[in-house]
Amino acid sequence: MGKATGFLEFERKDGLVVEPAKRLTNFDEFHKSLSLEDQQIQGGRCMACGVPFCQAGVMIAGMASGCPLHNLVPETNDLVYQGNWEQAYQRLSITHGLPEFTSRVCPALCENACTCGLHTAPVSTKENERAIIEYAYDHDLVKEEEPATRTGKTVAIIGSGPAGLAAAQLLNRRGHKVTVFERNDRVGGLLRYGIPNMKLDKRVIDRRVSLMTKAGIEFKCNVNVGVDVTGEELLEKFDRVILCCGASNPRDLNAEGRDAKGIYFAVDFLKEVSKKLMDFDYDVDKLVSAKDFSFKHLNGKNVVVVGGGDTGNDCVGTSIRLGAKNVTQLEMMPKPSEERLESNPWPEWPKVLKTDYGQEEAIDRFGNDPRIYQTTIKEFNKDSKGNLKSVTVVSLESKKDPKTGRMNMVPVKGSEKEIKADLVLIAAGFLGSEGYVRDTFNVECNERTNVKTNEGSYETTVDRVFTAGDMHRGQSLVVWAIAEGRQVAKAVDESLMGYSNL
Repeated sequence: MGKATGFLEFERKDGLVVEPAKRLTNFDEFHKSLSLEDQQIQGGRCMACGVPFCQAGVMIAGMASGCPLHNLVPETNDLVYQGNWEQAYQRLSITHGLPEFTSRVCPALCENACTCGLHTAPVSTKENERAIIEYAYDHDLVKEEEPATRTGKTVAIIGSGPAGLAAAQLLNRRGHKVTVFERNDRVGGLLRYGIPNMKLDKRVIDRRVSLMTKAGIEFKCNVNVGVDVTGEELLEKFDRVILCCGASNPRDLNAEGRDAKGIYFAVDFLKEVSKKLMDFDYDVDKLVSAKDFSFKHLNGKNVVVVGGGDTGNDCVGTSIRLGAKNVTQLEMMPKPSEERLESNPWPEWPKVLKTDYGQEEAIDRFGNDPRIYQTTIKEFNKDSKGNLKSVTVVSLESKKDPKTGRMNMVPVKGSEKEIKADLVLIAAGFLGSEGYVRDTFNVECNERTNVKTNEGSYETTVDRVFTAGDMHRGQSLVVWAIAEGRQVAKAVDESLMGYSNL
């Protein structure tokens, strides 16, 4: 390690964050990087501990502890401290091919499992990773080159999200001819249309896709597999097919008055905002005034977001940027503890209260936290024209089901109250993959509607068809999708060649 006592001598220092009042005027990324010199010092805080949970990526008490990619975190941090940025990039590249994405949107499982974080602030591994990859791009170190030799094997990947991109990257490097099919107009899947621009600038995706295209990967956008082309046709043309279509079937809220005008799924809301923003070259004024933009009149409206996760938070931040008069966020579950409980020890994932950027912006703009816990919508109230005017919400409490013994959140009688609402965004999670894609390949799914495979395997119940990412494991993190994309690439390579050196 570079500095044996660094964790005692150096305090954690993060990159600057643009204050809410300024960042709410645009959709630009607002997390800024430290200077390389300051970032080097942060690398010196790594303890190089004997059991580095940061890179373990294991499940503890049903939750991930450490990086699922098994990045060589202590080694990489040491190279950052030494200022050996080129070698740090090479070391990171052994396990990770898309760090520009995780260094922006990952919740940093590595940091939450950091030994240094047991008693003080964890090592800033996420910002170290971002500094490494941006240095690599700035110094022309990031390469995606056409393989010198092709194997003659062909692979179709359905979906260009993080799992699809990770699989395509490795399989192309191996020499297989890879074609990626994307139903949207641009490459990126979840990265492109599920994550707002202020968290991940879409030009970062374009930068990587440009390199992958030059390296021989073919991207076919506006092709909806299962509609425009059948699974049978693809299996006739390609040696292997990988399904990386995500878990994009949104969970609905079936309350009375659901047919009111002004209720949208969060995924549709975020997708349209991202698409229009790119169409208008990131000009916010053009975005909100566009005639064909569904949310141009959000200015001055009351918005209710249903769901307390990352997607719900993204809806809060996006709604404020579009001029919402007020934003309320409903969360079914109880408010988490502000401090770690004894029942949730390190290195488990910390189940503590998190105030994300969207809530911070709501507090700054409206003067209060937008979240209301243990609450859901009982009824959508319409005006005479069928437009949403308010919602009736009800408080929830946890009660044991006498038949199953499970604890359920149930309504509290007499707790109903009305909240003004011109727009409701449903961010209540997802119910697995969409049926038409599974049906066109005749693959089986499990009870969670995820594509079925044997334990530890990525091959489906249909010969030559594989799956990875959210479509395989259910709604999860970008880092898990990338990890599965790399694993499925190895599985496909073994099935094609009889062995794999990936």
